[in-house]
Amino acid sequence: MASLQSSAISFSSSLGRFSTTRTMLPQKPRNYKLPVVESKIREIFMPALSSTMTEGKIVSWVKSEGDVLSKGESVVVVESDKADMDVETFYDGILAVIVVNEGETALVGAPIGLLAETEDEIAEAKAKAKGQSGGSSSGSESTPEPQSPVGVSSDEPKKIVATPNAKKLAKQHKIDINKVNGTGPFGRITSEDVEKAAGITPAPSKSISPPPAAATATAAAQAVGTPVKAAPVSLPEIPGSTVVPFTTMQIAVSKNMMESLSVPTFRVGYPVITDALDDLYLKVKKKGVTMTALLAKAAAMALAQHPVVNSSCKDGKSFTYNSSINIAVAVAINGGLITPVLQDADKLDLYLLSQKWKELVEKARAKQLQPHEYNSGTFTLSNLGMFGVDRFDAILPPGQGAIMAVGASKPTPVANADGFFSIKNKMLVNVTADHRVVYGADLAAFLQTFSKIIENPDSLTM
Repeated sequence: MASLQSSAISFSSSLGRFSTTRTMLPQKPRNYKLPVVESKIREIFMPALSSTMTEGKIVSWVKSEGDVLSKGESVVVVESDKADMDVETFYDGILAVIVVNEGETALVGAPIGLLAETEDEIAEAKAKAKGQSGGSSSGSESTPEPQSPVGVSSDEPKKIVATPNAKKLAKQHKIDINKVNGTGPFGRITSEDVEKAAGITPAPSKSISPPPAAATATAAAQAVGTPVKAAPVSLPEIPGSTVVPFTTMQIAVSKNMMESLSVPTFRVGYPVITDALDDLYLKVKKKGVTMTALLAKAAAMALAQHPVVNSSCKDGKSFTYNSSINIAVAVAINGGLITPVLQDADKLDLYLLSQKWKELVEKARAKQLQPHEYNSGTFTLSNLGMFGVDRFDAILPPGQGAIMAVGASKPTPVANADGFFSIKNKMLVNVTADHRVVYGADLAAFLQTFSKIIENPDSLTM
């Protein structure tokens, strides 16, 4: 019993000593640093609303200078290369300065407005905008001072604004973009700035007249009959003509068409009898089904059996079998062309597909399509049959494997196997395909399947 008591006393004593030692440990003084709240003037940038957008046009400012903004609130409407879209603010604050006015354009990433946190900062924001714009204009007029070969600036910290291509070039040439002087609007770093910092000499302009030696060599080459590349010819202006600049959408279309020229394409035409399809259209037209929906559904069903025609080649080294069949349909709108996309067209029934198409057309004409509604196509359909065009070739859109051009269905004498003639409605379809991934036999098989579906269209309504 005594031992138990002794044991108990010993435990309590050791516990007491441990507790005392723990409480008596020296405590290091804690230095509490109060957070320093600094005011900020934020820049509202021109966003990239699509993968092909390089610049945007200000359609209208939803808010005016001095308006209080909340995060997620629409501030400005921007015309991208495909649609007009509302741009939201990512911060709370006051719209202090509008840098880019309505009707003006700005490169992607360029500041279009300044956002202040408090009313006291509005004057500072306006001074900042005035100083940036004044500095850029005066810099272009005055004689530039000599700079170091690498084009580095001072070591003072600053906010770096650079174009996406400039960032890419800086990474490629291993240039610290933080030390590059920007000569673009508001000190923005351009591709030329990075090339200058890397010591790359820009190529001389083609418009510079050749030196006398070159001219002599050209004359000598002509004398011996050697072919010489013709210099660009400046066409004379026609009196009374008017020059109209491209819209943002037309610039995008022009760029895509030029890009398409680098793809090796071929074309295959095929006649299709449409009597059965015409009869079906008369029945379902009352239910709101359009001929475009019928053709898109037929094309999607044929693509499901020939996935290589629905594939795409984007790098020239491999091609992709797309998991979805998204039919893009060309639509002419005021000031350009756009291709709304019927996503998963093979999985939607005819009536739902037609309803979806009507919604897309309405949004396209109102320039309210979202990027995924016009840039996710895997196969394109272009129909000029409603205009009486019997045949035409379409240009392959970048990033797709094929595009189908549909002509008008017209009464045509057709001979059967026994040699007897009858009048049938026939339309001609021409398909332009990327020969890197789609071969002639692939396209012929696809067109045979498409023709069978059109000539026996009962499966379209199932």
